[in-house]
Amino acid sequence: MSFLKKPFKKLKEINASSHNSTNNSTNNSTDSDSNSAPSKTEGISTPIQNGSSTPNGTRTPIENKRQSREIIQADRIRRSMDKERVKAEHKKRETMARIEDEKFLTEGPPELTKLYRPYSMNMSKRWNHENRILFKDLDMSSEGLQQMEGKIISFRARIHTLRRMSAKLVFIVFRQQTITIQGVLQSYKQLEDLTEGEDNHGTISEQMVRSIEHYPSETIVVVHAQLRKAPKRVKNATVHDYELEVYEVHKVGDLTERVPFTVYDAENINRDKVDEDDEDEDESLYPGASETQTPVEGTPRASQDLIRPARIASPVPGRKSQDVSRKSTDLNRKSQDVSRNSALLSRSSMDVYRQQRSLPQRVRLNSRIVDLRTGPAQAIFRIQSGICNLFRTYLDGKGFIEIHTPKLQGGASESGATVFELNYFGRPAFLAQSPQLPKQMAIASDFERVYEIGPVFRAEDSNTPRHLTEYTGLDLEMALEEHYHEALTIIDGMFKNLWKGIYDRYAKEIELISQFYPQEKVVWLEETPRIAFTDGVQMLIDDGWVDEDGNPPNPYEDLATRAEIRLGAIVREKYKTDYYILDKFPSSVRPFYAMPDPTDDRITNSFDIFMRGQEILTGGQRIHDSKFLEKRMKQKGIRPETMTEYLEGFRWGAPPHAGCGIGLERLTYLFLNLGNIRLASMFPRDPKSLPAAPKVERLRHEEASTTNPPWERTDLETSQNTDDTSTPESRLQPLEKLIANYGDAANTSWLDRRYHVYRHPSTGAAQGFVIHNNYAIAVGEPLCHKTQYPQVVSAYLNFISTEYKNLKPLWMILGAEIEEYLGEKFQWRTLSCAAEERANPRDNPAAKDKDLARKVRHAENEGVKEIDVPSTEPVPEELVQKIDARIQDWQKGRKGTQVHLTQIRPWIDQEHRRYFYSTTPSDGKIHAVVVLHQLSPENGYQVKFSLEFPGAPSGTIESLILHSLKSISASDPDCKRITFGTGAAQEMKGGRNLGRVKVKALKKAYDTINRQFHLTNKSEFREKMGCWDDPVYVAYPRGGLGAGGIRAIMGFLEEEG
Repeated sequence: MSFLKKPFKKLKEINASSHNSTNNSTNNSTDSDSNSAPSKTEGISTPIQNGSSTPNGTRTPIENKRQSREIIQADRIRRSMDKERVKAEHKKRETMARIEDEKFLTEGPPELTKLYRPYSMNMSKRWNHENRILFKDLDMSSEGLQQMEGKIISFRARIHTLRRMSAKLVFIVFRQQTITIQGVLQSYKQLEDLTEGEDNHGTISEQMVRSIEHYPSETIVVVHAQLRKAPKRVKNATVHDYELEVYEVHKVGDLTERVPFTVYDAENINRDKVDEDDEDEDESLYPGASETQTPVEGTPRASQDLIRPARIASPVPGRKSQDVSRKSTDLNRKSQDVSRNSALLSRSSMDVYRQQRSLPQRVRLNSRIVDLRTGPAQAIFRIQSGICNLFRTYLDGKGFIEIHTPKLQGGASESGATVFELNYFGRPAFLAQSPQLPKQMAIASDFERVYEIGPVFRAEDSNTPRHLTEYTGLDLEMALEEHYHEALTIIDGMFKNLWKGIYDRYAKEIELISQFYPQEKVVWLEETPRIAFTDGVQMLIDDGWVDEDGNPPNPYEDLATRAEIRLGAIVREKYKTDYYILDKFPSSVRPFYAMPDPTDDRITNSFDIFMRGQEILTGGQRIHDSKFLEKRMKQKGIRPETMTEYLEGFRWGAPPHAGCGIGLERLTYLFLNLGNIRLASMFPRDPKSLPAAPKVERLRHEEASTTNPPWERTDLETSQNTDDTSTPESRLQPLEKLIANYGDAANTSWLDRRYHVYRHPSTGAAQGFVIHNNYAIAVGEPLCHKTQYPQVVSAYLNFISTEYKNLKPLWMILGAEIEEYLGEKFQWRTLSCAAEERANPRDNPAAKDKDLARKVRHAENEGVKEIDVPSTEPVPEELVQKIDARIQDWQKGRKGTQVHLTQIRPWIDQEHRRYFYSTTPSDGKIHAVVVLHQLSPENGYQVKFSLEFPGAPSGTIESLILHSLKSISASDPDCKRITFGTGAAQEMKGGRNLGRVKVKALKKAYDTINRQFHLTNKSEFREKMGCWDDPVYVAYPRGGLGAGGIRAIMGFLEEEG
């Protein structure tokens, strides 16, 4: 029944308002509108008519009557303004407190400020040999920590999460790799501030606590603290029974860009995943929903009252720490004399708060550096390092030596279709698909047994959870005496040693990973099953397995992935093992160097090893006879002359040999059951990696570039204001020129007065937004080069979160690049209900549309003439007055509610606009006007305004639009397209991070709004003009768009006629 809470709450507000309006006859005055920035609103109220008047001047009672719409609206505005005033005052107090704290840090007593003064950038000026510890080097057992209790330690760590309990107390969880420990920072009084009999002395000031509580998660700090027994078990740290009493914290560096998620978020969210379709977005369920003292996202939840036990005095260098009974300093405490049991009960304040949502894998992979800081990622790569170590150790013990082979080759080692080709000083070369050829050359060089751990490249356009284009190969090769099973036996023993070593050495890491990825121990037998390929195929046939086309497997063709998985299940059921060998593969699926079987050349002396139904190794015997090898190369379509160096070893004599190749990432992800091979690659490369850089278009105004801003150019010094007294704003690129360089249709609306424009400090890039109903609604994409989008978007969001803390961000009219960035990087939800309606100015839709052609002819027959206003001079004032008068006539004739992005201001930025109008020479009357606004070279022009005035002959506006497009294509040959602006789509489509329930609800709301405002009327007209749709998106964070968000958007767009 939670859906009834808001309606009941609204009903109570209306009733209360009704009661108040009956008993209050004073009128308030208004001096600001509802679109003002909340941070700048002061002293705002709204007149309210408290009743109706009768002829004799008395008021009629309204308690028992329905309140009028005007009174409800006025009351709502009054309450909203009062709320904004409170927020503004709160923000002002916060700002003043921050200024005072910064002043204290620079001017306060050194014995206090030195405890938390940030370190300057480390340039290795000095080496003090400070004894800083690593958590992993400590004995974290209860006995080990008990021996360290009371000791002062120094360490460098990241702030994992932070929780403010009061103005004098903050809890901080510190993290080093996979280990986290809770710290407690509490302020104390100075000697001169103590009252008689009070013993609460220390050197930690309230300013220090306030400064540190604003440090964002992931900040790197150097900490000095004392280890002590925790009053209650700490649940949200890996060290549960001990904590740190912090007395010194120094920030090592600033976070100049907000992280898309914190490690705390990633670990706690993904530990308890929930259904993505849970769409209850009551704002009270989210951190930060209430006005004061609420946890930010990803922080532990606090109890209502925190009660602290007696404390130990803060250690100070040069003074021995003493056990001093200290009374509470918590502001919420009713009594300072409390029992230890009460303190223990209240310790639940640091229990984990987990916001009920999941963090998608793609979001984490797109912010890989942050994701790699998480506990499971750290554990995965420790285990992967262990795999390499065990691989090396075992083979070293078997007489192998490690080699390092080149990755540039003159020919393909497997087949030419899956290699990366590159230009090697004007000659073709290839990235190695494997070290196969150099390994064999090493055997021909009498190294006998070799192995390598190195990169492998495969140009396979396969976007599956099992494939990478670059991975790490574990390869070995060895000379044979009699049979290739000599190598197979060593490989089998290596794997069994590997499994055992991982489980013995990395039990803690596996336990940590199991909290996020379910683990089931690999089962293997003392004697590994070796199954012939044909026998494996027969097992599938006996089981009744068929492929998607209904065909059984073929003993002379490769097995499909589904067949391999099914065979693994059959082997598990029959042999009780996850690990087995499939021998004697068909020659059709093996490379040219595979040795054929002596009895049947359709099969080879080669094998695959499988774990949990998926291949983890490919190997076999190689051809060592040079003549036979060249013959097989030609049969596989490989020219021997491209591998002369390789063949020389066999021509000069090579022993029989065999070997194998293992994919390290595949082995890791299968062993740990990660579900996606990318999680086992530190920085994964797949076919979608390394996207092409956006095409660089020549700018219309080079002096207004954001990649090379004016203040960084020396060639502009003579033309720019270089006076030392000039403000930073005066050096920014003009907004009008940025639109002409980088803009699209939505950006032109930023020239309206109601828009705020954020400017990026280092590039000068711009982002326009409107403040409406507690929302910061960004419109359009940033004005900058596309490669700067991530930097500018992140900075803009950080600006909104700091300068307008009480506003919720929304983003309208986004292109695909930023939609993907917000959806993947910040996990915003996206949807599409509109499109930029574009056309080719060189097309003539009248040639294809008979109705449109008929209207154009009618306008011509009525004597309507199209006039171009010269672009080289300002629009004549007389013409401006005539058109303005006709615009007023047009506005008077409108009815109903209109939806729009921009105000009608045709005469601004005339430098970048082209003007066309229609008139009848007989009476000089103006019937229509079209204004084209110049956009970026890629986007051409926007039909900014196309207005047909009352009394215009039929077809006037159609004829004028076609004329303006023809004129602009003639005067600007580089213009390839124009846009009519954003038009509504017939239906809404869901984008990223939206569940089915949410999509269904939003579609229903959109259909209702569409019918009410007739949103698609413009689109139908523009379709006749030859337009096509280029979809744009709306994006918002979770919890950011409900009924309130939709009302904010529509309130911003609508205009009463």
